[in-house]
Amino acid sequence: MNAERDLAPLAPSVVRALNDKLYEKRKVAALEIEKLVREFVAQNNTSQIKHVIQILSQEFALSQHPHSRKGGLIGLAACSIALGKDSGLYLKELIEPVLTCFNDADSRLRYYACEALYNIVKVARGSVLPHFNVLFDGLSKLAADPDPNVKSGSELLDRLLKDIVTESNQFDLVGFIPLLRERIYSNNQYARQFIISWILVLESVPDINLLDYLPEILDGLFQILGDNSKEIRKMCEVALGEFLKEIKKNPSSVKFAEMANILVIHCQAADDLIQLTAMCWMREFIQLAGRVMLPYSSGILTAVLPCLSYDDRKKNIKEVANVCNQSLMKLVIPEDDEMDEAKQSMTLPAEPTSEESLSKPEAASSSESPSEFDIAALIQPLSFPCSSERIQVTLNLDGIVQVLDCHLHDTSIGMMTRIAVLKWLYHLYIKTPRKMFRHTDSLFPILLRTLSDESDEVSAAEVLLKACSAFWVSALQLKPLCQEGPSCSNLLSPSPASPGTKGLECSPSTPTMNSYFYKFMINLLKRFSSERKLLETRGAFIIRQLCLLLNAENIFHSMADILLREEDLKFASTMVHTLNTILLTSSELFQLRNQLKDLKTPESRNLFCCLYRSWCHNPVTTVSLCFLTQNYKHAYDLIQKFGDLEVTVDFLTEVDKLVQLIECPIFTYLRLQLLDVKNNPYLIKALYGLLMLLPQSSAFQLLSHRLQCVPNPELMQTADNTKPSASFKRASASNIDYTELLQHFEKVQNKHLEARHQRAGRAEQLDRRVVL
Repeated sequence: MNAERDLAPLAPSVVRALNDKLYEKRKVAALEIEKLVREFVAQNNTSQIKHVIQILSQEFALSQHPHSRKGGLIGLAACSIALGKDSGLYLKELIEPVLTCFNDADSRLRYYACEALYNIVKVARGSVLPHFNVLFDGLSKLAADPDPNVKSGSELLDRLLKDIVTESNQFDLVGFIPLLRERIYSNNQYARQFIISWILVLESVPDINLLDYLPEILDGLFQILGDNSKEIRKMCEVALGEFLKEIKKNPSSVKFAEMANILVIHCQAADDLIQLTAMCWMREFIQLAGRVMLPYSSGILTAVLPCLSYDDRKKNIKEVANVCNQSLMKLVIPEDDEMDEAKQSMTLPAEPTSEESLSKPEAASSSESPSEFDIAALIQPLSFPCSSERIQVTLNLDGIVQVLDCHLHDTSIGMMTRIAVLKWLYHLYIKTPRKMFRHTDSLFPILLRTLSDESDEVSAAEVLLKACSAFWVSALQLKPLCQEGPSCSNLLSPSPASPGTKGLECSPSTPTMNSYFYKFMINLLKRFSSERKLLETRGAFIIRQLCLLLNAENIFHSMADILLREEDLKFASTMVHTLNTILLTSSELFQLRNQLKDLKTPESRNLFCCLYRSWCHNPVTTVSLCFLTQNYKHAYDLIQKFGDLEVTVDFLTEVDKLVQLIECPIFTYLRLQLLDVKNNPYLIKALYGLLMLLPQSSAFQLLSHRLQCVPNPELMQTADNTKPSASFKRASASNIDYTELLQHFEKVQNKHLEARHQRAGRAEQLDRRVVL
């Protein structure tokens, strides 16, 4: 009796019916409750209305008895229907007990709760929006409910709630985003589908600008994109596509910087769809945001570079990655090379454009790089000012170089990635030579090793050489090595110093710029010495490329100077032969040959002296250098000395090649001078000297036929009182100490003879050990 009195104004029959196990009786009780509440509404009796709702909530919906809970749910729905438009005043009391039942273990009760909430929301319509978060939270749980009836009911409620949000302009997006950000990381397929469906709805509402909050949910979207369900993947792909369209339409309002690191991470995903989608976003970000993306270059390169070596199975990813790489490279400009901290940053206009963002870049990294390659160390957090502030964009060059250096050290990376790294180094040396200066010592060793990488195409070596040359030309403003007068110039005016010490210190002049050039030449020759296969297969190409990119005179001058001190005489001879072949045959060295041909300037005579001293490592190349420089008398004197040398098969082979070379277009002027017998007697004598050295081979016949074409051979004889020839006058006028040069030739050849005998002795001892 007391219980019945406590539940007033509900009649005892209504109370009994609400507790009944049969749905029909509970429904009749609900109709009675609806009638009762309508009367209270008509009387404006709010206290009784609240009392009825409280009884239905506390005594029924939250009861321990399942049938009572079911009665409470249908009773609350009846209250809402009776209240009509006034239900908004009591929504908190109506909704909370129903949502509690969403967690009930009984699936039938969860279904009734879903049905009750549907009726409550249907009546209240827009009034439920202040309670949207709790409704969404409850629905997100039912979306993954294992019972199909509950899921079906939740879907009806979900559609109703979406309609309400779509037609209303009172939706609290700011309050909803934290909940969305939390739930978007669910691993349940149905929960993910529920989340994506809501994002698509919110994105379609004109009055809701979800783009402003995209940085908070973008990572979760990419996670969902990797779901096992094709349907969910497709839905997520559509959602991301819609966001990207919106970004392209309104780039000035996009927070590019806040999303850059998210894309960097997902551009490295193992899932192809995630990686391709993230890479497409990255491409658009770089092209739309421009230099705002520069602070993230190191992370972007970490993600993009490996993709450049993908095969045809990932052709789409490779193509997009290539566009990202090229676009990012274009963002680096000469202004990034300013050394002064105040000038180091580029200030963008306050008015946002398509290439601006509302973010500040990361601070320039310190000079101390992380000991290990760690992407987390390269990506730094940012703060985001309002659009009215002026922003600065700084190139984090140290981070970029760290990434490039890491990829060069990784022997497993593909060829196209390696080439892209080299192109980046070339670009950075061109655009930011001053900043790249401090990385030169660490980069050069690995760059040199790259030359001998057999997996690379020739183009890789070409890019490497461009990278190196860009540093020397742009950053160091390289000057000719001999401009300050290297010591080999002392050959122009003999001094009392010992002949053996002259020209041994043709080192670069004091400025640091020349020392780096010289250092590279030393390291390059060391590489050729230790890797003879590299010299054989790529040596000529590398040197020719260097001559194209740099000053050819400097290349030959420095190499000749270094080879002069080379202890491995066999390598020195081989290297000199290679350089001589390049000098005489390469079209790239046309100007240098013309410079040496006449020896008109002090610089050309200095170069000849330096080349001559190293060319002495190879007797035949020394003669060919004299032919090139029209020093025919000295060539004849050298050939006379050949009788004192040890004539080997290799020696005769080189003479054979020289004869073949004389027939080439390069020595056209020499062959024409054979017509002027009177003024070129030593040329003819030198050629006859070569003829006498040769056995009667095809080369012998070739040179013999050539000499037979010389007119009036009797004029070859030169009396002591004969007037000096023009060519002799030219050589004498140059003030070159040919006697000293001849002595140097003899000295070098004696060293080679001694070295050959030592090698032969070691080989003989080895043979004896084998026999024993």
